Amino acid sequence: QVQLVESGGGLVQPGGSLRLSCAASGRTFSSYTMGWFRQAPGKEREFVAAISRSGSMTYHTDSVKGRFTASRDNAKNTVYLQMNSLLPDDTAVYYCAAKVGWSSTEYDYWGQGTQVTVSS
Repeated sequence: QVQLVESGGGLVQPGGSLRLSCAASGRTFSSYTMGWFRQAPGKEREFVAAISRSGSMTYHTDSVKGRFTASRDNAKNTVYLQMNSLLPDDTAVYYCAAKVGWSSTEYDYWGQGTQVTVSS
Protein backbone atom coordinates (compact mmCIF):
# COMPACT_ATOMS: atom_id res chain seq x y z
CA GLN A 1 0.00 0.00 0.00
CA VAL A 2 1.28 3.45 -0.93
CA GLN A 3 -0.26 6.75 0.07
CA LEU A 4 0.55 9.79 -2.04
CA VAL A 5 0.17 13.44 -1.10
CA GLU A 6 0.77 16.22 -3.63
CA SER A 7 1.72 19.78 -2.77
CA GLY A 8 3.12 22.89 -4.42
CA GLY A 9 0.21 23.96 -6.57
CA GLY A 10 -1.07 27.51 -6.72
CA LEU A 11 -1.69 30.54 -8.89
CA VAL A 12 1.10 31.63 -11.22
CA GLN A 13 1.35 34.08 -14.10
CA PRO A 14 1.97 32.87 -17.66
CA GLY A 15 5.67 32.25 -18.16
CA GLY A 16 6.17 31.50 -14.49
CA SER A 17 7.33 28.37 -12.72
CA LEU A 18 6.11 25.98 -10.06
CA ARG A 19 7.53 22.82 -8.54
CA LEU A 20 5.06 20.16 -7.50
CA SER A 21 5.99 17.57 -4.91
CA CYS A 22 4.45 14.21 -4.19
CA ALA A 23 5.35 12.57 -0.89
CA ALA A 24 4.86 8.83 -0.57
CA SER A 25 4.37 6.76 2.52
CA GLY A 26 5.90 3.36 3.03
CA ARG A 27 9.34 1.89 2.64
CA THR A 28 8.91 0.58 -0.90
CA PHE A 29 8.77 3.89 -2.75
CA SER A 30 11.79 3.00 -4.86
CA SER A 31 9.92 -0.05 -6.15
CA TYR A 32 7.42 2.06 -8.06
CA THR A 33 7.42 3.87 -11.33
CA MET A 34 5.88 7.27 -10.66
CA GLY A 35 3.69 9.28 -12.96
CA TRP A 36 2.17 12.74 -13.16
CA PHE A 37 -1.24 13.36 -14.66
CA ARG A 38 -3.51 16.38 -14.94
CA GLN A 39 -7.17 17.07 -15.46
CA ALA A 40 -8.54 20.40 -16.64
CA PRO A 41 -12.17 21.40 -16.10
CA GLY A 42 -14.42 19.61 -18.58
CA LYS A 43 -11.59 17.50 -19.94
CA GLU A 44 -10.39 13.97 -19.43
CA ARG A 45 -7.40 13.23 -17.29
CA GLU A 46 -4.20 13.20 -19.32
CA PHE A 47 -0.73 11.80 -18.82
CA VAL A 48 2.03 14.34 -18.22
CA ALA A 49 5.21 12.51 -17.27
CA ALA A 50 6.65 9.31 -15.84
CA ILE A 51 9.89 8.48 -14.08
CA SER A 52 11.41 5.06 -13.52
CA ARG A 53 12.18 3.53 -10.14
CA SER A 54 15.77 4.72 -10.07
CA GLY A 55 15.06 7.97 -11.89
CA SER A 56 17.30 6.99 -14.78
CA MET A 57 14.45 7.05 -17.28
CA THR A 58 11.83 9.71 -17.80
CA TYR A 59 9.11 10.29 -20.36
CA HIS A 60 7.21 13.52 -20.91
CA THR A 61 4.21 14.07 -23.13
CA ASP A 62 4.88 16.27 -26.15
CA SER A 63 2.95 19.28 -24.89
CA VAL A 64 5.27 19.70 -21.88
CA LYS A 65 8.62 18.56 -23.31
CA GLY A 66 11.28 21.17 -22.73
CA ARG A 67 9.14 22.91 -20.09
CA PHE A 68 8.39 20.28 -17.44
CA THR A 69 10.83 17.88 -15.78
CA ALA A 70 10.02 14.92 -13.55
CA SER A 71 12.55 13.89 -10.93
CA ARG A 72 12.62 11.88 -7.72
CA ASP A 73 14.52 11.54 -4.48
CA ASN A 74 14.13 7.99 -3.20
CA ALA A 75 15.82 8.87 0.08
CA LYS A 76 13.00 11.33 0.72
CA ASN A 77 10.22 9.19 -0.79
CA THR A 78 9.33 12.13 -3.00
CA VAL A 79 8.77 12.73 -6.69
CA TYR A 80 8.80 16.20 -8.22
CA LEU A 81 7.47 17.95 -11.28
CA GLN A 82 9.35 21.12 -12.15
CA MET A 83 7.14 23.24 -14.40
CA ASN A 84 8.64 26.18 -16.28
CA SER A 85 7.29 28.53 -18.93
CA LEU A 86 3.78 27.82 -17.77
CA LEU A 87 0.87 28.48 -20.11
CA PRO A 88 -2.82 29.08 -19.38
CA ASP A 89 -3.49 25.68 -20.96
CA ASP A 90 -1.47 24.08 -18.16
CA THR A 91 -4.24 25.00 -15.71
CA ALA A 92 -5.49 21.77 -14.17
CA VAL A 93 -5.54 19.59 -11.10
CA TYR A 94 -2.26 17.68 -11.07
CA TYR A 95 -2.07 14.16 -9.69
CA CYS A 96 0.80 11.87 -8.94
CA ALA A 97 0.42 8.12 -9.23
CA ALA A 98 2.44 4.95 -8.65
CA LYS A 99 2.64 1.70 -10.55
CA VAL A 100 4.70 -1.46 -10.55
CA GLY A 101 6.87 -1.74 -13.64
CA TRP A 102 7.74 0.73 -16.38
CA SER A 103 5.68 -0.91 -19.12
CA SER A 104 2.47 -1.43 -17.18
CA THR A 105 -0.34 0.81 -18.35
CA GLU A 106 -2.25 0.79 -15.09
CA TYR A 107 -1.37 2.97 -12.12
CA ASP A 108 -2.24 1.40 -8.80
CA TYR A 109 -2.14 4.32 -6.37
CA TRP A 110 -3.20 7.94 -6.75
CA GLY A 111 -2.87 11.13 -4.77
CA GLN A 112 -5.68 13.59 -4.10
CA GLY A 113 -4.37 16.21 -6.51
CA THR A 114 -3.14 19.79 -6.31
CA GLN A 115 -4.59 22.72 -8.26
CA VAL A 116 -2.39 24.66 -10.66
CA THR A 117 -3.84 27.84 -12.13
CA VAL A 118 -1.95 29.83 -14.75
CA SER A 119 -3.48 33.25 -15.20
CA SER A 120 -2.58 36.90 -15.33
